[in-house]
Amino acid sequence: MASLLGRILRSFLVVAAIWAVTLSHPASAAPYAAIVMDARSGEVLYEKNADTRLHPASLTKMMTLYIAFQAIEAGRIHLDDKVTISKNAAAQPPSRLGLKAGQKIALRYLIRAAAVKSANDAAMALGEYVSGSQEGFAKRMTKTARALGMKNSTFKNPNGLTAEGHLSTARDMNILGRHLFYDFPQYYNIFSRRTADAGIATVANTNSRFLDGYEGADGIKTGYTVAAGFNLTASAQRGKKRIIATVFGGTSTAARNAKMAELMDLGFGAARNNVREKVPQAAPLPDDALVAEALDAIDEPGAAGGAAKTVRVSGEVTRSLRPKARPVVPEVPDAVALAIAEGVEDALGEALPPPAPEGTLEAQAQKLVEAELVTEPPEAPAELLAEVAPTPRPEDPAGTVAEAAPPANTLDAQALALADGSANGAAPEGTLDAQAVALADPSLAATQDLALAAARPVARPDQPEVVAEAAPDAAPDAAEVVLAETVDPVAEPTDAPVLEVMQLAEAAAPDGAAEAAPAASPEVSDVEQVAAAVMAPQPETAPDATPARKAPIFESVASEIVLAEAEAPAEELVVVAKSTSGGRHWGVNVGDFTSRSEAERALLKTALAESATLNQGLRKITQKGGSYHANFMGLTEDQADLACRRLHARGISCETLGP
Repeated sequence: MASLLGRILRSFLVVAAIWAVTLSHPASAAPYAAIVMDARSGEVLYEKNADTRLHPASLTKMMTLYIAFQAIEAGRIHLDDKVTISKNAAAQPPSRLGLKAGQKIALRYLIRAAAVKSANDAAMALGEYVSGSQEGFAKRMTKTARALGMKNSTFKNPNGLTAEGHLSTARDMNILGRHLFYDFPQYYNIFSRRTADAGIATVANTNSRFLDGYEGADGIKTGYTVAAGFNLTASAQRGKKRIIATVFGGTSTAARNAKMAELMDLGFGAARNNVREKVPQAAPLPDDALVAEALDAIDEPGAAGGAAKTVRVSGEVTRSLRPKARPVVPEVPDAVALAIAEGVEDALGEALPPPAPEGTLEAQAQKLVEAELVTEPPEAPAELLAEVAPTPRPEDPAGTVAEAAPPANTLDAQALALADGSANGAAPEGTLDAQAVALADPSLAATQDLALAAARPVARPDQPEVVAEAAPDAAPDAAEVVLAETVDPVAEPTDAPVLEVMQLAEAAAPDGAAEAAPAASPEVSDVEQVAAAVMAPQPETAPDATPARKAPIFESVASEIVLAEAEAPAEELVVVAKSTSGGRHWGVNVGDFTSRSEAERALLKTALAESATLNQGLRKITQKGGSYHANFMGLTEDQADLACRRLHARGISCETLGP
């Protein structure tokens, strides 16, 4: 019995000694590694065992969050998505948020718990929701690490619990921390929060001591396991300098933080002031990210790691798409076409004015317009020319001609004929006076209108102008003087007959006859009204007025036009700016990027993938807050809404931009 008690006592003492050694040196087996880097350029300022493959512990959650942010920006998942917690996620050891199997929680709360509290169950739930299983997400983590330049990292789970083959290096974790800062600046501030609302609880940051104890510190992530020791990837900024450093294998939280502060001071001292910033290249989205990488038994009820229903989506085109044939336009029956033609003719007949009566000037004008006769006026018929031809001047009593007779059909000949008619007391037939008298006769209005329209005077021969001087009581000579002063040699040939008739009628007729003649007839044509208005006596002008030209008819009409224009009130010019964009004040945003080249590539890829709705959009990149916004502008509201719906269906991030 004594020997048995001795053996028990000795065993107890050995266990107590081992336990005491373990408590005094908890992480003595974990090797040490460290690296310091200038975050602006990626230049390494200090390193020790930086490429040794070690256990990263909870620094793994930086990769889990990087992939989650990547999926959110691509539109594959959303912050408000409800995630169903699996049995595998709920069974993870501490540190934990306290999730239960079957529980539904918003994605944003899982991100906060994994980043701030370093909750293992929240990180596992994130991985399973993104890829469908722990194994599928671990494969994607390793693939993303290779794309980021992390050459010595292999992942087996989303939370960093010790597992065979789950290894990384201090250099790789430093590279990952730098990518989190540059690739997702809109989410980076979550690593500096002291507390966060995780939905079912308010969680505290595991890195609060270093954040509060080191000036300029703003992240990033802590980690601890027995195999890894106390790990930390931290970032701090002072002035224009930003330093990122990583420590593996710390012996305690306080020792780790003190070593990190030492490394940070070394980095700020070694970093140059003026350094050209080199933004790292973001990891591309995997081609197979649309397909859930789940196990075959993931959908079976009660399967390990089973989550909610897994939907597999594939964007692969399996067959060639051809456009639909253009619909056949039905033929219009002949009866319908005839009825349409008759309806058009009836509508035109109602819209057009009725034809003018035959023999009037309006009818002749319509015929000239229809025939497009704009070159020469028609020649007058021979019988009309015979009627209006001037009569020869009678010989004097001595049987000789007083003076040489002017050529026939000239204005001088007509003036002589008018003088002879006035001397005899009656206007000879065929003279202008007779034509003026006939014009006042309503019964001869139609015939005279036709004769005046068809008559064409003969050009005046080139000869010196003769101005007749006569006594005031000599009516014929006065008429000749009026005729000579009235005729404007520059006037158009087509206007000469009408002007001569109206002027001679005013000179030969007694006072008031020109006004009384049109009013005596109940039927007055338009030509008679114009002639009466023109032949009315004009008021005398003031002595200082502009002297009248030789063509008083033209002068008076022009003066009235000028006077009317001068008296008319000036119309106010209103300039109306009309939009030519057709309501295209909308746009869509397809993501924010850390460099202009990334934004341009995203715009080009999106335009090629969704050319049906974005072919009329203008690709535009705007810089704000250190990121580049990739936008399509110049769209209507319907086009922008349709483009975002189609892009969301493809798993591409899209947000409408309104005016």
